[in-house]
Amino acid sequence: MQGYRISTAFEDMDLDCIHQFISQGYWAKGVPRETLDKAIRNSFCFGVFTESNQQVAFARLITDKATFAYLADVFVLPEYRGNGISKWLVSEIVSHSELQGLRRVMLATRDAHGLYAQYGFKPIEPVENFMQIWNPGVYQGDD
Repeated sequence: MQGYRISTAFEDMDLDCIHQFISQGYWAKGVPRETLDKAIRNSFCFGVFTESNQQVAFARLITDKATFAYLADVFVLPEYRGNGISKWLVSEIVSHSELQGLRRVMLATRDAHGLYAQYGFKPIEPVENFMQIWNPGVYQGDD
């Protein structure tokens, strides 16, 4: 995409930018910096950067790169939305050479179903096979 580049190199990621956004997001509000840093270090991350190396978007996959991946923490900074960055990012993720042949790629989203459907994501079937331990208030001290 003209004027932007995608990197998967950990050293390129702007951890301050990523934490600033994600810690305010509905899915990880209040996540401690050290928790997010650990999550990023143990994930396969994708960052979108301007020509001046400013990070404007991010996504990470929790994956073994062989059978399974969970796509998480996807965002585009508000001032860069509407330029096709999210579509480009998701397209690059699902076509990445290290992620081919996976049996399952999952994600959870409150409001971006239309975006992900364009890249083959569908509602979970059969839903009754899936279980979870879910603690959405963990970063706020809720049990």
